[in-house]
Order: sequence, then C-alpha cells, then structure tokens
Amino acid sequence: MSGVPLPDESVLQHVVDVHCHPTDAPSISPESMDKLQITICAMGSRTSDQVLVKKLAASYPKKVIPCFGYHPWFSHCITLQPGATKDEHYRRLFAVENFDEYQAIYNTLPQPVSIAEVISEVQANLEAFPNAMLGEVGLDRAFRIPYDYAAFPRELTSFTVPIDHQLAILEAQVDLAVKLRRNISLHSVKAQMNTTEFLNRMSQRHGRNWSKISIDLHSCGLSPQLWRDMEKKHNNVFLSLSTIINGRSSNHISLIQACSPNRILVESDFHDVDMCTQQTWDMLLTVARTNGWIVEEVWTSEVDPAKWGAVRRLEENWRQFRAGDHQAPELSKRKKKKVEEWISESNTDS
Repeated sequence: MSGVPLPDESVLQHVVDVHCHPTDAPSISPESMDKLQITICAMGSRTSDQVLVKKLAASYPKKVIPCFGYHPWFSHCITLQPGATKDEHYRRLFAVENFDEYQAIYNTLPQPVSIAEVISEVQANLEAFPNAMLGEVGLDRAFRIPYDYAAFPRELTSFTVPIDHQLAILEAQVDLAVKLRRNISLHSVKAQMNTTEFLNRMSQRHGRNWSKISIDLHSCGLSPQLWRDMEKKHNNVFLSLSTIINGRSSNHISLIQACSPNRILVESDFHDVDMCTQQTWDMLLTVARTNGWIVEEVWTSEVDPAKWGAVRRLEENWRQFRAGDHQAPELSKRKKKKVEEWISESNTDS
C-alpha cells in the first residue's frame, strides 16, 4: 500500500494526522512545513520537546495542533516525592539489585522533576494554545530503560517503570485535561486491562465532565472484542491506527471492522514530517477499503452523508472528536429501572 499516489490538494486539506512526532526529527525545514498539505497533531513526550512543539505550532498555526504531555517512556524522570535526591528517586523506582547496571546508566539519567512542576508546565502550555491537546500520555508495560535513549539501535537495561508510578503520572495529567476540557492522545502497550480499569475509574471520578472530552487510543492494539466493550462503555473514546505500528499485524483489519464507523481516526505516528502525509493516506485507504467506502479524488460539495467518501467521513469523526461533549452512555434497562426507583423513593421521602 505504501507509495500509493496522493490525491488532489483539495482533498488533502481535509486530512488529519491525529498523532505524529515531527519534533523527534533532528530538524524540521521550513520547506517541509510549507509543502505539508494536511493537518498534523504534533505530540510532546518529554521535557526537551515541549518547547519544540510550542514553537512549531506558533510558526504554523493552520497546520499544527500542538499536544503537550509526558509519555510513559519518560515517566521515570518524574518524582512523586518532593525533596528526594536523584539517587534516592531512581534506586527506589527501579528497586535496584544490579548495582553495576545501575551505575552504568546513572550519569545518563536526568535530574528528576516533581509531578507538581510537570503539571504546572503542561497547564501553562495547554492554556497558551486553546486548540491544544494532552499527549502523548499513557501506559506501557513492555518498556525498559535504555542505556542511551539517543543510540540506534538502543541497548536496553533490565529496569522497568512500575505500573503504579506510570498510573500516578497519567492520572495527574488526565485530571488536568478534564479540568481544562482538553482532548487526549493515549498510549497503551501491553496494558490492556490497566488501561480499561483506568478509563473506568476516570469515568466514575469525573462523571459528566469525563464525557465532555475525547480520548484517542492511538495506534490502538486492543483486541476487537475488548475494543467493542470499551466503545459501548465510553462514548468519548476513539480509535486511531497507523501503518507503521498496526500495519505489522493483520489484527488491525478486524479492529477496523469492529470499530463503529464514526469512532475511527487515522494517524502516521511518524517523526519525519515529509512522510506524515503518505503514511496517513495509506492508513486512510486501508480504512476505506475495509469499510467499503469510496475515496475522494477531488473535493466537491457533497451534502448527502450517504454519498460521503472516506476523507469526508473521517473529517466528520475528527470534528466530533474535537468538539467533545458526548452523550453519556445509556444505562441498561435494569440500571435505568433502579435509578427511576431511587428517584421515586427520594421524591416520596421529601
């Protein structure tokens, strides 16, 4: 599928790459950004790239939707114990037993920042850009700390970040997103049940305010059945897929089939902005082919939704995602009856 010719510019202007990492590239040339014909959601993931995302969005406000947040791969750089020294923080977090391995990476580990500092920074950035999202944030049970993050290929240590620590970092960021009513791009790897339980807990904690924002499970790797269950329970959760991640497995076809047509989005998850358009378009074609949708070659004013092509359908999904304010999931007949009985009893007592 890769390398399929791109459509007319009038069509590409309606395509959104809902998740990419352009600031991870060594540099982004003005020529590349000038040539970019789609809209991209540029993710932040660690301390060093928050300002890069901010600068990119300020320079290209019509093409870039900034996303600020801390990825689970960098959650070890955040401390929940203010005042702890660098050594105390990492020894406690990694439950160090292999001291030779720990000493080998100690100098590459940054001075940890407090969760309060992180939330203050993310809040300031989100408030500076009214269209900004929280991202990339999430959970990852497969990740191990590398000896050198910048090296290629990366050599990994045996150290992992405890899931409870990841959850605390994620929870603080999501609470902020709900407070500011900002949508979220969520990472989940080898953490299906943790993610499901987390979303359920956030829904219970925030109630109606939870339904006011949207959550995108990016490069979603859930099983089709688990996605169906999640989709029924959370009317504000969307699914986005990429060729670079999901294209490695045939599971993404059954996932597209399991997803409601109005809850799917597309992404590149790419760091090279010159490749974001092609990668996003390739996934769009996969979604279109799987769902039997036509694909627009040029843009026309089509008002009948029954005749919409894949680009217009996905653009509408993105509009709904950005708008938020979703209807809360309907109660089952049994739960609805209990609520009605409770209301009736309350009125009688009063």
